[in-house]
Amino acid sequence: MGALVDDVLGRQRRAALVRSRTSAAGALLLLAAGYLLQVLGIADRHALLVVAGAALGLVTETLLAFRAGRMAWELRRAQFTPPARQLLRDALLLGGLARLEVLPPGGTGALLLGGVLLCWTAHFLCQSVAGAVYTRRLLPVVTRNVDASALRLSPSPPALFAQRAALRPMAVSTLTTAAMCASALTGDLGWAPAVAWCCGAGVLAGTGWLATWLLPGKRIAGEEEVLAWLDGWLAEYRPTVGMYFSGGASSAYQANMWLSTLAQLDGRPLIVLRERFMVQKIDATDIPIVCIPKVAHLMRLEHSTLKVLLHPANSGKTAQVLRIPTLKHAFINHGESDKLSSCNPYAKAYDQVWVAGQAARERYQLAEVGVDDKDVVEVGRPQLAPIEPAGARPVGNRAGYLTVLYAPTWEGFTDDPGNTSVGVAGENIVKALLADPKVRLLYKPHPMTGTIDPRAGAADRRIRALVEEANARRGDTEPDPEAVAALEEAAREVRSLTRADFGRRADEVERMLRQSAPEPGRARAVDEAIRAWEEAYWAAQPGGRHQVVVGPRPGLFSCFNEADVLVSDVSSVVSDYLSSEKPYAVANTSGTDDDSFRAACPTVRAATILGPDGSGIPQLLRSVRHPEEDTLAAARAALKVRLLGPAEPPSIVRFNRAVRELVRAAEAREQRFRPADSRAERRERERDPRGEPDAMPEPDAMPEPALTPAPVTMPEPDQAAAPTSTPDQAPAEALGEALGEALGEDERR
Repeated sequence: MGALVDDVLGRQRRAALVRSRTSAAGALLLLAAGYLLQVLGIADRHALLVVAGAALGLVTETLLAFRAGRMAWELRRAQFTPPARQLLRDALLLGGLARLEVLPPGGTGALLLGGVLLCWTAHFLCQSVAGAVYTRRLLPVVTRNVDASALRLSPSPPALFAQRAALRPMAVSTLTTAAMCASALTGDLGWAPAVAWCCGAGVLAGTGWLATWLLPGKRIAGEEEVLAWLDGWLAEYRPTVGMYFSGGASSAYQANMWLSTLAQLDGRPLIVLRERFMVQKIDATDIPIVCIPKVAHLMRLEHSTLKVLLHPANSGKTAQVLRIPTLKHAFINHGESDKLSSCNPYAKAYDQVWVAGQAARERYQLAEVGVDDKDVVEVGRPQLAPIEPAGARPVGNRAGYLTVLYAPTWEGFTDDPGNTSVGVAGENIVKALLADPKVRLLYKPHPMTGTIDPRAGAADRRIRALVEEANARRGDTEPDPEAVAALEEAAREVRSLTRADFGRRADEVERMLRQSAPEPGRARAVDEAIRAWEEAYWAAQPGGRHQVVVGPRPGLFSCFNEADVLVSDVSSVVSDYLSSEKPYAVANTSGTDDDSFRAACPTVRAATILGPDGSGIPQLLRSVRHPEEDTLAAARAALKVRLLGPAEPPSIVRFNRAVRELVRAAEAREQRFRPADSRAERRERERDPRGEPDAMPEPDAMPEPALTPAPVTMPEPDQAAAPTSTPDQAPAEALGEALGEALGEDERR
């Protein structure tokens, strides 16, 4: 069976590759054909060939933009950019007009030539001004939920001139090409010179308007002023605990799952990001968000009141923030499972590793990846509070269908066959579920499915097709009109609360302006509106209709509450679902027997195991329909405690306690280092023959003992000096040496 599936997936992958290459080759042939027709038209003095070549070129540009992105990228890499391609077409078109004796050497011919040259001069001038405006508006810090009006923020410049570098010349070229083609067909220049001059004048006028964003009246704060403002804002807000996150566009869910927990913590929370695009990927929250892309600017956190950073994911940029000696770092992960990624050796870089329960602690002990057991803290999973326990709803929905949620994980970065069941067993599992006439399937694939292995993406598409075919066969009735109306009303409420107060083309400066400090309670109102929408969503679905659930809504926890049973892989989905104590099944695609599979994966020990061929589905469904035959209920209750910890005290209480203790540890370390710093300053003053007091900070700039951390300045690699050693300084020197080595290694990379 596995070989057959691999063969099918291989054929699908090859077919997709053939389609991609065919599209790219077709676009390249059309591009070459357009130029060839223009050349032939010039050689034969044939107006139709000249016009056809120019028109075909414009059509090909549209194809390259929307259907052959790979070929467009290859052409750009070869420096044959869209402006260069259009410039060549314009030159050939002018040559064709001259060959057809429509373009006289002077008079209107010179006017047309001058108009076309003006268009291109204006285009390149506009690009230069747009680059200057972009650079001037590229702030070193991007914020959200923060009042940054002191930075003199302003709305975005006109997108057509500031951003649409491909659309603007294409629009101009379409107008001028149409006018010149008409001249070629009629033998009279007519309005072509006027059209060219109007287009050129329009671009020049737009460029002048764009240039006003460089004038003092619209100029925003410079880099030094922005960084000084950041220092002042941090001093005023006085954050104590932050969440640090860095990742790709599809990984934002890893941070979003912790927003509700972060909002419930004592103190003043903060979200620290590294990628500019990620600022808009974070879900609705009232927590201040600060994006600091550069490492040098990130180090300013050292002199803030921030004591603890929580890390939901590992990334290459995490090593940069670990340099800051005044902070304590805790790895909280974005989910726990028996996969190797849940005991990554990177975890030993943090001060502490926070896990849900005893099972994760044992996982680190068995993995022997360098994480000391004393640094592992059990805090539970606070964000699981919305998941309803078994018995909260009757088994079976209002129409009598058993709801099965199939939520597989993604393929991951390794070749482990047990990562995801989508490619190996997904279709068989779905077919077995759809074969039961009283099952309603909810298929919710992982958002990153297919991002590493195209075969997983192809299998996902086939599963979706199976669901649609099953719905067509079932032929359910139309949804209740009243329920649909309620869903539309709930959707309007969500949109009104989450609608961005800026256009799609707004730059980050305008977004900072529009996304200032929010009204108190806004995030809570959004959460309530989303919950109301999810309830309306499920009520509006026909009782027996299968669903492919993608996107942020309805969320995974809402699907948990709607489902009677879960089918998944070895992933954090299983651990989270287990908080409900409802039955679940795990697909065994590891290639080992079931006993070995259970022994290797503790989260599977209370699950029904499914084979790659879908075997085990009937047994699973029967145990759900007949609770007296459910022999795993007690095992699920016991495993829940091992995986997620005890019910009392609540997880959020344990999490908050862990934050406070780590804050106290950071403050204690600060107190230990402060005397050493003071003695170093005294020795420095003694070595200064002048003994001038100017070397000391101003009294009002000295940090408050209990509130502000003493600055620990880390030298740059080329400025580091060999320290003199005293017993009192030994801990600080050891830390400085370690940080210096890390900094040097990073600079070498």
